[in-house]
Amino acid sequence: MKVSAAAVALAFALVLANFADQSHGALQKGFYKGKCNVNVEKIVSDIITPLVGQKPWITPALLRMQFHDCFVNGCDASILLDGGSSEKTAIPNRSVRGYDIIDLVKAALEKSCPGVVSCADVVVMATRDAVAASKGGWYNVQTGRRDGLVSLAKNVNLPGSSISVENSAAIFNSKGISTKDMVHLLGGHTVGVTHCSFIKNRLYNFNNTGSTDPTMQTALAVFLKLKCPQTSTVDNTIDLDQGGRSLVIEGEPTSEIVDNSFYKQIAIRKGVLGIDQALALNKLTKNTVNKVAISSNNYFLTKFHQAMVKLGAVEVLTGTKGEIRKSCRAINKS
Repeated sequence: MKVSAAAVALAFALVLANFADQSHGALQKGFYKGKCNVNVEKIVSDIITPLVGQKPWITPALLRMQFHDCFVNGCDASILLDGGSSEKTAIPNRSVRGYDIIDLVKAALEKSCPGVVSCADVVVMATRDAVAASKGGWYNVQTGRRDGLVSLAKNVNLPGSSISVENSAAIFNSKGISTKDMVHLLGGHTVGVTHCSFIKNRLYNFNNTGSTDPTMQTALAVFLKLKCPQTSTVDNTIDLDQGGRSLVIEGEPTSEIVDNSFYKQIAIRKGVLGIDQALALNKLTKNTVNKVAISSNNYFLTKFHQAMVKLGAVEVLTGTKGEIRKSCRAINKS
């Protein structure tokens, strides 16, 4: 049977139209170009960059916020919603910081480009800019996410600091993130702190033995016990990157810049959290850790950037799903 050229052209046009419909709302670089008369990403960067210079804690805070958001119902800014039983109220999220930073950015965007930029995208863009401001390099992020309508504390089930590598990998894999990318994402622990309460079991009663975790470097254990006395009621902070505030690179402590120092530390058994140290010892992850530890800092940054982009694509809402919130703390009134 002969098919006319016109029929072929019509069929091809229909296929293209269907493809365009399927890809509508998909994440993409520069999603907001042409949607406002302003440079959306520049507005975010102009706010975040100087703030990080004044308050270095913003970078680990936003990295943590993005992770906690994306691992519960996907990257939909559900962690930002207020409410008596919202995700914010879940125990793992009670120490999350940076909500006021997101509010500041969102307010600026609403003034210049109202009703267009999602809170979910604000989190991802702000985190990228914080990483860049902490000497972690700039990377392209995809945008086009929409904001979720549901935020429930009961849905929060995040991997803890003492989880096994196998169980952690299973959780990441269930989100479409490979075990290698999990190792690269945990490199975010190159900045930020934990508290004594999260490591006292490693120091004083590892696996109910009444002893110190044998995988922890002896000198580190001695130092941490001074910082975290067994009977102290003060919950001191501990740098996750034990490169130390005395080890200065480019004028700043390694614990305040995004670099591969974290991997160098866990490779010599100076991991603070149980999961961090386990990465360097477990057969599933130790080769990846060693590769990053011995490679250039640029190698780590490339892998970290790629993993952050993958994290930002977990279970996103696009197209007509969800909404674009006017305030990141509340769903829009109907």
